[in-house]
Amino acid sequence: MIESKAQKMASELVDRRAAINRELSRNGVRFGIYKNGQYHDQLFPYDPVPRIIASDEFDELERGLKQRVDALNAYLKDVYSDKRIVHDGVIPEEYVYTSAGYFPQVNGVTPPGGVFAHIAGEDLVQGEDGKWWVLEDNLRIPSGASYPLFVRDIERRISPRLFRDVRVRDNRAYPTMLRRSMDFVSTEGIAVVLTPGRFNSAFFEHAYLAEKTGAVLAFPEDLEVENNELYFIDYSGRKHRVGVVYRRLSDEYLDPFAFNADSVIGVPGLLGAYRAGNVAIMNAPGNGAADDKAIYYFVPAMVQYYLHEDPILHNAPTYMPMFSEDRKTVLDRLGELVIKDVAEAGGYGVVFGSSLDARQREELADKIKAEPRRFIAQEVIQFRDIDVVDPATGRMEPRKADLRAFVVTGPDTHVWYSGLTRYSSVPGQMIVNSSQGGGFKDTWVLAGEGESLENEWASKRIIADSERHSLSLLTASKADNLYWLGRYTERVFTTLTRFFPFYDQVMDTDVDAFRPFARALDLPEDFEDFDTFIHTFLYDKNNPNSVRSAMDYAFNNAVILRPELTSRVLQYVEMALSSIADATALSSDAEDIYAQRDVNDDLLAFWGAIENSTIDQTLKAFLFIGKYLERLDLYTRLAVSADELRAPIHKLVSYAMTLDGMPVPECFASGLRWLIGQLPNRGYEELAKTLKRFQEGFNDRVAAETLRPLAEVNTMNLACSKALLSDPDEESGIR
Repeated sequence: MIESKAQKMASELVDRRAAINRELSRNGVRFGIYKNGQYHDQLFPYDPVPRIIASDEFDELERGLKQRVDALNAYLKDVYSDKRIVHDGVIPEEYVYTSAGYFPQVNGVTPPGGVFAHIAGEDLVQGEDGKWWVLEDNLRIPSGASYPLFVRDIERRISPRLFRDVRVRDNRAYPTMLRRSMDFVSTEGIAVVLTPGRFNSAFFEHAYLAEKTGAVLAFPEDLEVENNELYFIDYSGRKHRVGVVYRRLSDEYLDPFAFNADSVIGVPGLLGAYRAGNVAIMNAPGNGAADDKAIYYFVPAMVQYYLHEDPILHNAPTYMPMFSEDRKTVLDRLGELVIKDVAEAGGYGVVFGSSLDARQREELADKIKAEPRRFIAQEVIQFRDIDVVDPATGRMEPRKADLRAFVVTGPDTHVWYSGLTRYSSVPGQMIVNSSQGGGFKDTWVLAGEGESLENEWASKRIIADSERHSLSLLTASKADNLYWLGRYTERVFTTLTRFFPFYDQVMDTDVDAFRPFARALDLPEDFEDFDTFIHTFLYDKNNPNSVRSAMDYAFNNAVILRPELTSRVLQYVEMALSSIADATALSSDAEDIYAQRDVNDDLLAFWGAIENSTIDQTLKAFLFIGKYLERLDLYTRLAVSADELRAPIHKLVSYAMTLDGMPVPECFASGLRWLIGQLPNRGYEELAKTLKRFQEGFNDRVAAETLRPLAEVNTMNLACSKALLSDPDEESGIR
């Protein structure tokens, strides 16, 4: 009764699909894929019809998931220590030691807190008869929790009445659960989320979970091992002890000293610090020994061996070609089974025998005979279809879907009251991974009659690590990101603002009016006509000096700063990027001018949101110093009047003074030196002298007392002595 009511009421989200997708887009809820050697960010397709799981049904799932993950944690502890399960003949040793995920480098190591699988992603499907089956255990770097977490927040705001009337368990506790696990295993120091970089497919999630847990988003170059202890290095060179690393890169690349010597994204010496017990790593290195698809076969036996219980959840019926009897079954029924390569992930290496012709089946059979350890075979489970709104027709269509449930272990084991439901975009297709074109939908876990919906974890405030220190934990690379984010957003804004008077002159029949503008910005002037110039200058992504490219550069600097800036503030950069993309699509239409206006409005909102936020003043200063240096650069290129220089100089000095006593990032110093060198050639000798005095306040550390007199500089002495955009006999400045 409760479930059918929830399904009926949830249908109203279908009408809000466009609004929800718009919110996902403006907040940058993306994943990355590589096609033809190139990285592409794309939105994760969202379907508004939630998967709804009844309270008692989920309670049973919860018991089974906790049991399974507890058994897997016990197995990992055992297999890297006493190996009782091998000695007792429950799992043949050749399966353990030939697993690609087994690493002897961590043999004998018990992680801090005794936890190996802190975050488990358990992939399940529901058969047509309603029975749940476990398809896979993901114990290394399972991803996907951020998507239902983020979209639920949007759903709650877009349809608040719905969530008042439908008794859905709160899913906002996930960051607190994750942070609780971090703090439980932390040795001493801050928590970091270690990302391999901006172009990792799950980078959005890395940054978002760092923001939500209050951990510091770190790149490998931000970390350093000294005396078997791990340190985070801030932009001034200060070292902060790290107690726990939530790593989001594979074991093989984690430490070039211990694993792949060619890795350029690992932290040298990290495994030594881990083995010494001086830092916790979530999830533990070597966890692949338990989520190998062949080891999956033995998980029910693990439950019985370690917990002395019968398994609550069941594996899909599985055959192991390493066993002669199973191999015969697999080869005899190759056309009926699904074959999985145990070394593959993300939906790759999965072959449905029914899709192969006779020659292909023969080739696969030869591979299985030659490398039986490499494969498993499973019965094809006809799992239940779930309704999806077809984006082309707007009609409800059945699609195959799985569920990734998230189990978090710290002082105890908890199952998150949500999950990532992934669906296939192709009717009848059973592979649902995002990398294979699938989408996602929210997962609602209903509360039982009389059950409280209050979630004590969801309401607890997480104190960010940056708040525990007097200086925000900012690295040299992020100081650069902030500085260039300021410069590129200003470049877009001022270039567009100053371009339109020239645009009007061209429209008023002065067809060559754009050439002085192009000359001032070091842009080519040899265009056949104004329309070609417009396209190249505004929209051409291949032109590094275009407005579109500047917006792309701004975005690439901004997304790295999600934990520092917050998703709420970052959305304005996302919106500006979307606006310039819309303008590009409308470039043959007069409406593109209004889209360009929206770009500048979004950037004004971004700067305002930064200024009025609780973001650390240091971060604000870094960004706005870049912004106002860029403004001075552009204004002097365009030969503005002296009066217009006063505000950016005042702002530049004011923000610099807030850094009193702090080291000077090299990007600031080099940018200032370069601009001072350019100004005399532009006719701004007095401004160059003023900025040299400003530079004196930027020796090794910022000296506010030296800068203070410049805050009231008389800009009447800064006038441009030669006009770059007008006739030499006319007064300088844009009219």
